[in-house]
Amino acid sequence: MQFADRFKGRVAVVTGGASGIGLAIAERIIAEGGKTSIWDMNGEAGARAVQQIGKQAHSMVVDVSDEASVARAAAETVKQFGRVDVLVTSAAITGPNATTWEYPSDKWRQVIDINVHGVFYCCRSIVPQMQRQDYGRIVNIASVAGKEGNPNASAYSASKAAVISLTKSLGKELAKSKITVNCVTPAAVKTAIFDQMTQAHIDFMLSKIPMGRFGQIDEVASLVTWLASEECSFSTGAVFDVSGGRATY
Repeated sequence: MQFADRFKGRVAVVTGGASGIGLAIAERIIAEGGKTSIWDMNGEAGARAVQQIGKQAHSMVVDVSDEASVARAAAETVKQFGRVDVLVTSAAITGPNATTWEYPSDKWRQVIDINVHGVFYCCRSIVPQMQRQDYGRIVNIASVAGKEGNPNASAYSASKAAVISLTKSLGKELAKSKITVNCVTPAAVKTAIFDQMTQAHIDFMLSKIPMGRFGQIDEVASLVTWLASEECSFSTGAVFDVSGGRATY
C-alpha cells in the first residue's frame, strides 16, 4: 500500500540509495509525493536510479566515510532542494567473514568507517538543517546482527550495534524538537550485499529466521517510509525489527 501525498513537499536524502533497500526507499518516497537525493559511491548506479525513478530524484557521488564529502553533499542538497526533511542512512558494507582473531585490521577499519562514521557524519551534517526548519525524520538502517552478534561477522555486528546506540543517543538529544530518530534492524534481506558474504554465512543467517525465509526489500521499505513520515510522531530513539521472528529482544 502506498499513500500518494504522504511526502508531498518533503525532501529526503537516502544514502546507498542507488540499489537494494536504499533504492526501494527512494522509490517509495517519490511515489508518495516527495523528492529524493540519492547519495551513493557508485555514480553510474546513481544515474541509473534517477533515470528509473524520474525527475523528482537527484543523485550525487558521496563517500559517507569522508566527512568533507558528506558536508559538501549536504550543502549541495540544500542548495538544490531548499531543505532536507528526511535522512535515511542505508549505505553499508558487510566486510569479510572471518573469526575475530583472524579479522584483517584494515577491513575492520573500513567497515567501521562506512557503517558507523558514515552514519555519524550524515547525521552531524543534516541535523542542523532540520533544526533550522524545526522538522525532521531520521531513519538509520541497522541490523539484527547489532543485537545478537553474528559469528564470523564481528566488524559488521559491532558496527550495527553502534548504529543502534547512536540512534538512541541522538533521539534523546532531539526529543524536545520536532525531529525524530529511529532505526530499523532487519534480519537478512537478499540484496547485492549477499555478494560480500560466504555461502556458509548466508546459510547460517537463514537458519536463524523462524519464518524460514529472507526478508523482502519492500517489507523493509514499507516500515522505513512510515518512520520517515509525519505519521510517526511519538517514536524516537527506538528500534524496529524486521526479522521474521528472529529477534528476541
